[in-house]
Amino acid sequence: MRERLDAHNNQRFQKEPISRREKYLKAEKSLLKSLPQERYEIKQYKTAKVMKNCHVQLNKCYYSVPYRYIGKKVKVMYTTRHVSVFHGSDRIAFHERKRRAFSYSTQGDHLPSTHQFVSQWSPEKFLKWAERIDPQVKSYIEQILGQKSYPEQTYRSCVGILSLEKKVGRERLVKAIERASSYNAYNYKVIKNIIAGGLDKLAEPNTVKQVSLPFHENIRGKDHYQ
Repeated sequence: MRERLDAHNNQRFQKEPISRREKYLKAEKSLLKSLPQERYEIKQYKTAKVMKNCHVQLNKCYYSVPYRYIGKKVKVMYTTRHVSVFHGSDRIAFHERKRRAFSYSTQGDHLPSTHQFVSQWSPEKFLKWAERIDPQVKSYIEQILGQKSYPEQTYRSCVGILSLEKKVGRERLVKAIERASSYNAYNYKVIKNIIAGGLDKLAEPNTVKQVSLPFHENIRGKDHYQ
């Protein structure tokens, strides 16, 4: 193919004393522009509403925009590598595309001061904090961070739980976490209620887990039907 192509380009036209290659070198080559540095990518679009946390959602991932656009509709243009957010004809945000579900791409200057503190939170920060208190606290926090819930809500739950150490002491917090773990309940509200009700001071709960109806005299069991 290469040999035939070269021969074809070097062959002179029937009505002109010039070949395709000579015509290219003489009249066309100088007009060519350099190729783009990045390969062309297919762009896709969607309309989104800016959420109260200053982010827009795209395929289970979240991208920040300046907080003054909260509640407004914006156009999201995205490729396999990048995400751009437009309000009218103005591009108000640009991010690298995220792939892992429930990931956040947040630029600090997009957030009001109350949210900028939240943007500094991370799973690593909470795990180190919990580990300083007790290994059981760290395991409990790991369970919370592993939940596929709204990240900001998860982080607030971690802050609430870990902050209880200063209010009630390490021992009570650990006891409350032990009891909550026996219930397979992993959130701040459960820990708070256990401590408020003094349940952390009681004996350890029964570790036998009932997976059906509670046992009482009206339950006849499978032997009754044999």
